[in-house]
Amino acid sequence: MAPLLIRKKPRTAPATTPEQKPKQAKKTAPMVREKLPGQRGWRGPGGGTAALLPAMKEYRGTTVQVCGLWPFSSGTSSPMIGVPLGRHEETQATVCCDPISWFQRAGLISNPSAFVLGKPGLGKSTLVRRMMLGLAGQGTHPLVLGDLKGEHVDLVRATGGQVIPLGRGRGYLNILDPGEALEAAERLTGDARARVLADAHARRLNMVIALITISRNQPPTDQEQTILDRALRWLDEHFDGVPVLADLLHVIQQGPDELQQVALNRGDWDLYQAETRGLEATLLGLTGGGKLGEIFSRHTTNPMRRDAAVVFDVSSIDETETDLQAAVLLACWSYGFGTVNVANALADAGLEPRRHYLIVLDELWRALRAGKGMVDRVDALTRLNRSYGVGQVMISHTMSDLLALPNEEDRMKARGFVERSGMVICAGLPASEMPLLTAAVPLSRQEQHKLISWQDPPAWDSRGVQAEPPGRGRFLIKVGGRPGIPVHIGLTNVEAKLNDTNKLWHQTDTPLMAEAPAAGTGGGEGS
Repeated sequence: MAPLLIRKKPRTAPATTPEQKPKQAKKTAPMVREKLPGQRGWRGPGGGTAALLPAMKEYRGTTVQVCGLWPFSSGTSSPMIGVPLGRHEETQATVCCDPISWFQRAGLISNPSAFVLGKPGLGKSTLVRRMMLGLAGQGTHPLVLGDLKGEHVDLVRATGGQVIPLGRGRGYLNILDPGEALEAAERLTGDARARVLADAHARRLNMVIALITISRNQPPTDQEQTILDRALRWLDEHFDGVPVLADLLHVIQQGPDELQQVALNRGDWDLYQAETRGLEATLLGLTGGGKLGEIFSRHTTNPMRRDAAVVFDVSSIDETETDLQAAVLLACWSYGFGTVNVANALADAGLEPRRHYLIVLDELWRALRAGKGMVDRVDALTRLNRSYGVGQVMISHTMSDLLALPNEEDRMKARGFVERSGMVICAGLPASEMPLLTAAVPLSRQEQHKLISWQDPPAWDSRGVQAEPPGRGRFLIKVGGRPGIPVHIGLTNVEAKLNDTNKLWHQTDTPLMAEAPAAGTGGGEGS
């Protein structure tokens, strides 16, 4: 018989509860990532990823023109009223700005004036010349009443304006010349005529007093001022033509009855001579070539026009002649504002069209330090520009220049020039200027850092390649407590020629430069 096979039933583990079952490792399926292109295209060989993203073209238009492009349009925060200055540094939008347009048309400022601050070589005068050129195209006449460096002469001449040179042997300005006031008075009647003549008389009297003050370093006495006033009136009534200082001196020396009465000499001729001796000595110095020269002793060589841009070129006066600079600047300001007053009087009478002017006071720090009375004169101009119907731009380097005056009273007035300006335009400034500037103009910390970074020098380059400073042509426009508008100015080829202030460094055809290669090392790389 075949053996019987008995299969044993395998022993099974006792049944367990779910809590007693051993833990087993969970098996997770591998994650498959979907292949997607990156921000610049497909990666890898043949993927065609772009190394650089192309810049999209930007177009600018009004809300009526671009209303159908929504949502691919964006608004800009920079104003579009005024002279186009440049592009916004952040949005690249066009920035338009000038004190007259922002006051008259846009209503963004309450005072048609601007103050420009910045270190030398960063383009302050270039910015102002851009405003002058744009406003000249809109019918506003720029007036540079005393160009101490001759930087605005080329622009005024290119626009068909009038250049009036003043200096020793270059040109003369008669401070007793009423200018166009007499011509305007013949065309006016009634109160308008009387106001024009009274304004001309007051300006001539104030200029004589100012010259005497600068010459003596102290103002004339009250009695001397009364004698001068009566002498000028006597000339207006009895002198045929336009008098000069020599004619005024002659009248005082002759002593008409009207002058003797105000001198209180009681009929004593010797007493009259004693009262007027100091006045005669000062006027003799003004007519005979004293420290103020003969600039004011002859008839005006180039009368000022009121229908064109005008610049008084006083660059020939040496910087060391501070008294002469002060006298010439005061005479230019008086002459210029006298012409503006005549233009306004004729326009009020309906005899001529209304004209607006942009007064430019460049290198203000030199004008303020030129002599006594300069701060008060500028202070009066900054308060009366609206009533004169003129815009005004003042240019200086730093706030420290305005606060470096000897008298505390003058320093407070100079600080008010910035505080009362409708707008303040800042270029690169050092960090030490921030406390002084923020006391007059509120600046955020970011705006302060921006101004400080703009005053850095250009990068070092051992190859001798001339590099521009990073802040050249960059400005921050501040109006009150509003955020500043950073703008970068780019010049056209024509403007670049008119704004070249380094002409003396470009003259390479001098005999010394012509002989330099022969004296060198044989024309090597460094020669």
